Amino acid sequence: MPEKASFEIFGSQQFIDWLNTEKLSLAFTTYQSNRLFFIGIKPDGSLSATMRTFDRPMGLYATADSLTLATRYQVWQLENMVEKGRLFKDRDKMYVPRRSWMTGQLDIHDIVQAQWGDYYTQKVIFVNTLFDCLATLSDRYSFTPLWKPAFISKLAPEERCHLNGLAIVEGKPAYVTACGQSDVVDGWRDQRRNGGCVIDVSSKEIIATELSMPHSPRFYQDKLWLLNSGKGEFGYLDFQTGKFQPVKFCGGYLRGMTFWKNYAIVGLSRPRKREQTFSGLVLQERLAAKGARAFCGLQVINLDTGDILHWLRIEGIIVELYDVAVLPGVRYPGCIGWQETDELRRVATRDLSIEI
Repeated sequence: MPEKASFEIFGSQQFIDWLNTEKLSLAFTTYQSNRLFFIGIKPDGSLSATMRTFDRPMGLYATADSLTLATRYQVWQLENMVEKGRLFKDRDKMYVPRRSWMTGQLDIHDIVQAQWGDYYTQKVIFVNTLFDCLATLSDRYSFTPLWKPAFISKLAPEERCHLNGLAIVEGKPAYVTACGQSDVVDGWRDQRRNGGCVIDVSSKEIIATELSMPHSPRFYQDKLWLLNSGKGEFGYLDFQTGKFQPVKFCGGYLRGMTFWKNYAIVGLSRPRKREQTFSGLVLQERLAAKGARAFCGLQVINLDTGDILHWLRIEGIIVELYDVAVLPGVRYPGCIGWQETDELRRVATRDLSIEI
């Protein structure tokens, strides 16, 4: 009888102390195994890893009380049901699906809540990778397109350049990453090794090139940080030269990044076996030269020194992550997934601020 598929999550020696000191929890997505994870601390002081099932979860946008999650053909909005100062089964936050939008399989990557144009109300904006554009939700259609790169001649479901990452500056989309500048179906795959680029959204100007499958651009502390995934590098873009400045080689396929104080938290994956997308990359050569196997999990990097201070490692069936988010002020988060139908049926909350 075959063994049941399993996995193990464990952290570095000071990882729990770091979560305690910083008063935060973490959430991350792993679309390869259809899981949304929450990392926190149990009442007894041990590490908590809570997982819930969603269909191919990828882009994740989070605040302490709300999550926006991109899945295979839906965008989900999850809200915390625990009132401030209370607990629900020892959890200080419990995220519950409240609404969803049917988008079809757009291969949505990064997702945010931000402003667009001259409008100051926030809306859900996401990277529509299948159509190589930025888009928002629609009540009538699968999506409403907002922007596309200048080199993309038309919107078509062809994944020409593998647009994937989105950085926000002052509440608005500012920079995106793509794995190539191709305008033909699936053309980006031929540019994986050094054809990646960063594009300024407002001007549509390409401001950096010669990147290897870049992901997760994030504007923080006046720098545009990004992951040069095909080389396993965490770094930032020098706006003066247009060159990527690597800060740390992380030993895995980097994807997913968030910041807290003077730390970057990055997600790492192991390259897929028998998968052409990851073959022929510098990352494989560097790992072989170091006699190392690719790391899967999270790493916490000190922005001053570039040192990896803490890490969370995943072994077993989970080998790929996509996005990571900080949950500030949250100690022991929980969630009810959309497939936990019995739990959803039994959860009924009301607005305590209203009396009738």
